[in-house]
Amino acid sequence: MYIDSHCHLDFEELRSQLPALLSAMRQAQVGGALCISTTLETFPAVLDLAQQHPQLWATVGVHPDNEGVREPSMPDLLAAAQHPRVVGIGETGLDYYRLGERTVADMEWQRQRFRVHIRAARQSGLPLIIHTRSAATDTLAILQEEGGFTPGADPTPHLPAARGVFHCFTESAELAQAVLELGFYISFSGIITFRNAADLREVVRQVPLERCLIETDSPYLAPAPHRGKLNTPAYVPFVAQQLASVKGLTPEQVAQATTANFARLFSKARLPAEGLLAA
Repeated sequence: MYIDSHCHLDFEELRSQLPALLSAMRQAQVGGALCISTTLETFPAVLDLAQQHPQLWATVGVHPDNEGVREPSMPDLLAAAQHPRVVGIGETGLDYYRLGERTVADMEWQRQRFRVHIRAARQSGLPLIIHTRSAATDTLAILQEEGGFTPGADPTPHLPAARGVFHCFTESAELAQAVLELGFYISFSGIITFRNAADLREVVRQVPLERCLIETDSPYLAPAPHRGKLNTPAYVPFVAQQLASVKGLTPEQVAQATTANFARLFSKARLPAEGLLAA
């Protein structure tokens, strides 16, 4: 059984064909999928998916790229985190890819938003889903400061350290090593199947299997041989196959390990022993 650790089934292009997508998941042996929140305004739709379908779970958070939306507060995130179907905080993080005429200094609002998510994750005990793009140094620095990893810098030393996953990882081997040293997981998407992703496949080779997750980030980033098409959770086995090829394993070994990793990190999801393929 495979688990898609990151998808956006609330987006209209996927939600409009949900019955067919859930059927395709079962046929592809994808036993579950984590539906990721990107704004507080759309969080109710994400939660509704998880409430209606036992093979889906939800997170709560505001994506760093989203401007002009309701800013998340600690009470907002902590209240949502209490719901039994909400298993993570995010997606959150930093994204400096589209600065335009702005400077990194202008993105303080993103950094403050990220800090709020980290604090909520520690307070709730739920894992973080972290997005970073062209902002690795600041992402890591803030996580170390707020996450309970930097002695003397932790504003809440009585809370357990942050935990979670860096999703859709496309960064350097150096960042991967730093992430692993903090105890975080690393999730790989269909990008690892792309012809021009040789450097990223080398990162895949270096990340221990027991710290890997797999995802689609659908509706984006469909893996080869479906690149350029609408992505869905049913395509996550193609990510597993590429990961298996890089590591000299079988897809079955990758499916077993990444599903176990998901269950360990997102323990609130409570995967049944035989999975959710009949759901």
